[in-house]
Amino acid sequence: MALRPVREDDVDRLCLLNSEPGVMRYLDRRPPSRDAVEAEVAELLRHRARHAGFGRFVAEDDGGTFLGWFGLLSDGAGVPELGYRLRRGAWGKGLATEGGRALVDHAFELGVERVVAEAMAVNAGSRRVLEKCGLRHVETFHVPFDDPLPGTEHGEVRYEITRTDWLRSRGADGVVLPGA
Repeated sequence: MALRPVREDDVDRLCLLNSEPGVMRYLDRRPPSRDAVEAEVAELLRHRARHAGFGRFVAEDDGGTFLGWFGLLSDGAGVPELGYRLRRGAWGKGLATEGGRALVDHAFELGVERVVAEAMAVNAGSRRVLEKCGLRHVETFHVPFDDPLPGTEHGEVRYEITRTDWLRSRGADGVVLPGA
């Protein structure tokens, strides 16, 4: 799998991803409109210009087939948030963990002190991925929604990994330790 920065010509791929059954299950009742995706891509391009090294990255397999995206978006205060969305055909293959780990490493190589991520508490798959990427659960919180998704009553969860924990998970020579 290869990651590259999102481009304007990715809008169709992103719309296709959002419309796949199950992809938006923990995010929204229906996929965003094409206009909303175009606006989001425009904002992502502006974000990348303001925050070098951060942004949304398209994931492709060795043949160039679109698999989804990974995001490492800076909040402007130096605490980037990790996120991802994969096509159903890419689920269960370890790609979310592979891409997530790559972006966590990238964030710390850029000099950040911590990386955060959020998910619905009932989203067990994403929570496992975050843990495999080295993030630890730090908080469960509740957000009021006008039209809550099933499972919202269990709350949202916040995960994080600090630079210290990231360095601890690696040997002094930068080699990842077994079981880390």
